[in-house]
Formats: sequence, structure tokens, C-alpha cells
Amino acid sequence: MADRASRGLSRRSVLTRGAGAVVGGAVIGSGLVGGAVGGAAGYAGRGLLDDDEAVPDWETVADSRVVGAATEPFHGPHQAGITTPPQAHAAFLGFDLAAGATRAEVQGVLRAWSQDAARLTSGRGGLADLEPELARDPARLTVTIGLGPGLFDAVRMPEKRPSWLRQLPAFPQIDQLEDRWSGGDLLLQICADDPLVVSHAARILASGVRGVAEQKWAQRGFRKAVGTDPTGRTQRNLFGQIDGTVNPGPDDVDFDRVLFSDGRSADGQTQRWMRGGSSLVLRRIRMTMDTWEEIDRTSRELSMGRRIESGAPLTGVHEHDPADFEAVDEVGLPVIPPESHMARARQRDRGEAMLRRPYTYDDPPEPGRISNSGLIFTAYQADPVRTYIPVQRRLAEQDALNTWTVPIGSAVFALPPGAPEGGYVGQGLFEG
Repeated sequence: MADRASRGLSRRSVLTRGAGAVVGGAVIGSGLVGGAVGGAAGYAGRGLLDDDEAVPDWETVADSRVVGAATEPFHGPHQAGITTPPQAHAAFLGFDLAAGATRAEVQGVLRAWSQDAARLTSGRGGLADLEPELARDPARLTVTIGLGPGLFDAVRMPEKRPSWLRQLPAFPQIDQLEDRWSGGDLLLQICADDPLVVSHAARILASGVRGVAEQKWAQRGFRKAVGTDPTGRTQRNLFGQIDGTVNPGPDDVDFDRVLFSDGRSADGQTQRWMRGGSSLVLRRIRMTMDTWEEIDRTSRELSMGRRIESGAPLTGVHEHDPADFEAVDEVGLPVIPPESHMARARQRDRGEAMLRRPYTYDDPPEPGRISNSGLIFTAYQADPVRTYIPVQRRLAEQDALNTWTVPIGSAVFALPPGAPEGGYVGQGLFEG
């Protein structure tokens, strides 16, 4: 025990002396990015995990002193919370601007959010924080700010809206969208490895928009807790499915091009203020657990195109084995059904690569039901018209999993580039 305590404290001291942040390792909606998985990736390279350890010291990672003290930088060329290794807890808050809200007032909100986010992510209370003690252990808190399509008309800057920034087209085969989970002029994405930190940050930041915007919806989700899976494997969703196998990674030569805008849209339009920014497609997907649990294991695997136990393609043995979509069985049928989720979602070309970082939700059920569960699906890319919509169109047309999944919320946001020290997110839009 003495060895463990001294080890944890020494690593914490390394962190507080300014160990550098590592961008990488995210396991998301279909992929493994970097070497460590999920929250654990956020502790690699910080003195919290030994650099030469083949297997992470999960006892140390799960130590509350280590988890609580860890930080992610707010300032930088890109906003945190995109390539950041996914934290265990998240809150997504959507806001609509109040009638008559001015450009100067929206600038004020973005400036205040950036100032408070910089403080909260570093373990300090917000400027008007009455409970600053709740901010002392930030647990890798990140705050990501998004701008919705309606904001640009509201502040009389329609010419500044990227051409791809609009609500997704209707997918009538599958959508049952509800207004209470859709749209929004502003977004706060708040993630941390401690749900108390997420809750506190959400309250501090949301209170700063009074009179300028009203909260339209709040969606809270979770992933596996830090240190609960020492194997480092990809996380599972509530269907029991390993959910994350093919994602762009920081070692890819086109990683930045996939994720971050150069200011140009697929139609040739240029918005210089978006250089270094990204986009977020957020879909709330209800999972009908009761009917899913009525089918057998073989039917589930055929619907997914992967083995439940390992996550391997039906033509492979291991999760990351390449899939053989041409393989047939002894009677000539495709081993991986063409209508399986894997077959429909796979990239047809690199232009369809996106970074997925989903969270599970499990809310109180409505009367007469035993569950209200699903996925807060998030996809990040430079241009969703080029990347996301073609994939979603194929899934809507034919995806075996559509029988058990129902999209009930949808929103698209521009994520401006990160803020420099002393600046604020969105500054290039208003002052560029």
C-alpha cells in the first residue's frame, strides 16, 4: 500500500508541474484512435501511466487522486473535446437565442463561456462561481462550444454561415424526431471523468446565458468508468455490441484534413473564420431493448455483421481484422449480409471518414415501460455534407439494425477553432 500511495502522489506531482497534454486515443462509434482506450488514453504520457508499460497500471489510473487532478487544456488551435480521449461522462446542452438577442450579446456569451471554461478546466471556479470547491478536481473536464444554423440569421450574419451548416435532410424511413431533442442555436458539450464536475460546469456555464438564450434541451450520457476494463478493448453499447472499430487516428496522414476545416466547403464556399474548426452531427437514437432481447445471438450478429464476443467481422477472428464482403458460405450466401450495419456503414472512400465519440443514455422510463435507453451519437468531420450525409442515407435506406433503433433527435453545429490565451471561441467570426 505504501508503494501504491507514493507512486500515485509522485505522478500527481508530475501532473501539477505541467505534464503536457496528449491528443489521441479515442474509441468512438466505430473506431480505435491511439493506443489506450477511452478515458485511460487521457492518462498516458502524463506521468500517470509508465511510458514503457505494455499494460496500463489500472490500479493507479483508477486512483481518485489521479483521476481528479488530471486536466485537459482549453486554449489551442482546435477546441478540446473533439480528439480528446473520451471521458466517462458528458452533457450536451442546446440553447435557442432569445428574440431580439443582439450580436454584441452573443459575443458576450461566447466570451464569458470561454473565460469560465478556461478556469473550470484548470481546476478553478468560474468568475461568478458560488461553489468553487466543486471545480478543484477537474477530472479531464473539456468544454466544447458550437454554433447552430439559426444563430447566423439571428445576429444578421447569414453570409458567414458555412454552406454545410444546416439541419440534416429528412430520413423518413427511420426518423421519429422530437423537437425537444433537436436543433439549437448554441451548443455546450461538457465532458469529464467525474459526473459531479460535469454537472457543476453545466450549471455555471448555462447560467451565463440568461436574457440572451434559453436552454432548449439537455442530454446526458456515460461511457465505461475509468479503470473498469483493464484489457483496453473497445467499449460496448447497451446492445452488448462492441461499438467502435474503424475510426480515423492521429497517425493517419489525413487526420487533420478529415476532422478540421480549411475554411472551404464541398461546394467551394470559403469561410476563413472556420479554418481549424470542425462540425458536430448529434443524433439521439432510442434503442428498443425489449424487442432486441427477443432475438437470438446469431440473428444479432447477422444484423451487425460482427461477432458479439470479440467484435470481429463475421469473416474474421479479431476485432480489427479486415472484413471480406465478398466471402460466401457453403450455400453461396454472403457471410456478411449486405444489409448488415457493418456493410451499410463502411466507408466507400476516405471522404466518408468521420470521428465518432458516442455516449450511452439511460433515462427514467415513461409509465408502462421498463427502460428508456439509447445512444447519443456524435460524429465530427470537416464537412458533414460530404462525409456524414452519404453514410446516413445508406443506413436509412437499408440497415438491419433499423428494426431496433429509432432516431428521435438531430442537430448540426459548427465548432469554431480553439481560442488563444486571452481570446474566445468564435472570435474569428465576429472580429475576423
